[in-house]
Amino acid sequence: MTYEDSDFIDDAPAEPSKSARKRERLALQDLAEEMLGLPRAELEGLGLGADTWVAIDETARIKDRRAMRRHIKRVANCLARENTEPLQTLLDARAEKTLQAAARHHQLERWRARLIDEGDAALTEFLDAYPDADRQQLRNLVRAAQRDAARDRPDAPRKLFRLLREVVDAAGH
Repeated sequence: MTYEDSDFIDDAPAEPSKSARKRERLALQDLAEEMLGLPRAELEGLGLGADTWVAIDETARIKDRRAMRRHIKRVANCLARENTEPLQTLLDARAEKTLQAAARHHQLERWRARLIDEGDAALTEFLDAYPDADRQQLRNLVRAAQRDAARDRPDAPRKLFRLLREVVDAAGH
């Protein structure tokens, strides 16, 4: 082959490798498995096709784990013919919401622990951050939580956590 002949070599993109196709197929299976865990009401706005809905509806009757794995592959094959971008957006939004809820919960737990451990110093900081909170009620609950924590009783710390959650929710943080 001469240099001139090389100009005629087809520059079309090559097919994806077998490994790339397998990665795509496994990603679709993961997406299908996550999708099957979602409530139907959330899926209805995604514009899924009739075949996909039939496969989704069949999910409830499958009890065997091996059969469920085969079924997830079937749903993934249906998803391969669908636009999965809205589904991925929905799953990402749900994951972000879950992360935010967990972060909020951890923040409240840290406040509770600080209030029980540090007392008035932490209470002053909390009231600076949330000025609409009832100072007297918080002080009473912190003292009760400190006593209950020393006795390994969960009642007052739980009440304190609930009150902290209400205050933070009311503040919109």
